[in-house]
Amino acid sequence: MEHSGGQPAEVDITRPSAARVYDYFLGGAHNFEVDRQLAEQIAGLTPNLAETMRANRSFLRRAVRFLVDQGIDQFLDIGSGIPTVGNVHEVAQAAQPRARVVYVDVDPVAVAQSRAILGDDERTGVLQADLREPDEIVAQAVKLGLVDLDRPLAILLAGVLHFIPDTDDPAGIVARLRSLQVPGGFLLISHATQDGQPPEVLAAQRLSSRTDTTINLRTHAEIAGFFGDLTLVEPGLVYLSRWRPEDPAGEDEHPERVGAYGGVARR
Repeated sequence: MEHSGGQPAEVDITRPSAARVYDYFLGGAHNFEVDRQLAEQIAGLTPNLAETMRANRSFLRRAVRFLVDQGIDQFLDIGSGIPTVGNVHEVAQAAQPRARVVYVDVDPVAVAQSRAILGDDERTGVLQADLREPDEIVAQAVKLGLVDLDRPLAILLAGVLHFIPDTDDPAGIVARLRSLQVPGGFLLISHATQDGQPPEVLAAQRLSSRTDTTINLRTHAEIAGFFGDLTLVEPGLVYLSRWRPEDPAGEDEHPERVGAYGGVARR
């Protein structure tokens, strides 16, 4: 069954969704009025939030290009959200046509829209799964025939770990994912931080509790710990705009305003 707007009946359009709020900030079309209302409330408290969302997507694109340059041709993008222009498969396959990508998200709207957009692309797949079940995610990705655990794999956790509270052991989840990688694999993480953030950011965090996924801000040290024994590539874990910017000469003088760190590490 579908709602009159064409969405599956099991999708609750009366409660805001983090994936749809994110889509709205990126200028996407896959969101509802309830999502837009919450997004505007949050934006009223944190005017830089839309910039943060775009900075995260820009970091992801730069990192994927870097990973392809390192010989990576298979990607597991967990917490992928709703596809927008410049998503992982577009960036990766532009540089390496044989690149394979598996998108994973827990939000049924994100999954449905991903499947509709990707269509019959044999080098991409979409899974509806929860980051809290890393073994199930990897097993399904392998079953799709798009992930080979005997070869270097890039695991992408862009803007998703901050939705996992400490009570759900995010460090243990990431450690399990790391353990499945062979030498030459990479782990990408971007994560919202409390470091250097004004009080209005903390107020916006409280608003996020109205969605199914509350944002958990963490420090630089806490985020760095998720990489475990992997080796961070230069420039390490830094504010998003400082990670290998396309124009180093135009370096952002106030990178902390995006309120998020990003980094890539190699096994």
